Amino acid sequence: MIRILMFLALLLSIISCKQKNQFLIIGTYTNSGSEGIYVYEFSGADSSASFVSSIQTSNPSFIVPSADGNFLYAVNEDADSSGKGGGVSSFSFDKNNGELTFINKRSSEGNHPCHLALDATGQWLTAGNYSTGNWAIFPVSNNGAIDSVQQILQHHGKSLDSNQQKAPHVHQTVFSSNNKYLYVPDLGIDQVMIYRFDASKGNAAPAWQPFALSKAGSGPRHIAFHPNNKYAYLIEEITGSINVFSYNSGDGALKSIQQIPTTYKDFKGLAGSSEIQISSDGKFLYAGNRIDANNIAIFSIDANNGTLHFIKTQSSLGKAPRYFCIDPSGKFLLVANQQSDEIVIFSRDEKTGLLKDTGKRIGVKKPVCMQWVKK
Repeated sequence: MIRILMFLALLLSIISCKQKNQFLIIGTYTNSGSEGIYVYEFSGADSSASFVSSIQTSNPSFIVPSADGNFLYAVNEDADSSGKGGGVSSFSFDKNNGELTFINKRSSEGNHPCHLALDATGQWLTAGNYSTGNWAIFPVSNNGAIDSVQQILQHHGKSLDSNQQKAPHVHQTVFSSNNKYLYVPDLGIDQVMIYRFDASKGNAAPAWQPFALSKAGSGPRHIAFHPNNKYAYLIEEITGSINVFSYNSGDGALKSIQQIPTTYKDFKGLAGSSEIQISSDGKFLYAGNRIDANNIAIFSIDANNGTLHFIKTQSSLGKAPRYFCIDPSGKFLLVANQQSDEIVIFSRDEKTGLLKDTGKRIGVKKPVCMQWVKK
């Protein structure tokens, strides 16, 4: 009887470990020896990672999986003189062996696409083009293929910084959780453009509040919504700050309630802020800084009003942390250090939000995006 119980306990332990395993899919820049997209198996039990497969595609600097994990979409952050040199590519993903298979590719309808998003129905894909300051909506077929472009929306204007804000620069496209609105941070014009989205037609139009302003010269990059859908957090690349908004999911409106730096008061360099993410319990926010900072800023979130309280910064232990993500277990935070060619794995204290180096690394050339797919 004891042996049977021991065997059952061991079996349950093995099953539990397997259930914690996820596919970690990594997008890269391919101008320095990278093939394109890499697939690893990651253990939520001990943060170990093992290589599974890779596939060649040009500059997949942002990737997004379908909700069921059967398909993957990637930008091809390229450009040409026509102004339509960027691409969006689709792949099928076999969760049995972790291999990607190319399906098709479309022009992103602009240059240097840097972000993708799928709507809640999985039928519409948006792509934001940085250099040409526009974004596009594409239908997605049941077989994962990207169909001909449905709509192209062009931004206009400029802002204070003469180097980075001579023209619009779309940096992200984000669907609201109710799928009724689209939020498009534009680094070049210091605005988050707000659109109504019609999922029955795949069309977008300006919302009742057509945009939310950032301070001149701040450079909006990425926006993240709190799990309670009452607040939104915008990281601003140029000034290294976070703009906190109250959020009305009914009409899509944003109202700024706090502006807070991601660096210490005595920091003198350039932050070059990158990614922003919130823990699934809504208690902590993390923000990445590059250039002279090379760290992850850690904030607690006030449960009463959504404002941020700075805790500390954690060195990224590498150069240019362009992207980071929390694993599905919530116990680890992975940082893609673009210029030092590796992903650093930190353990995450779920009570304090603090990070600690596990000593584990994933060596990948120019890692710039990571996404999870359940096995």
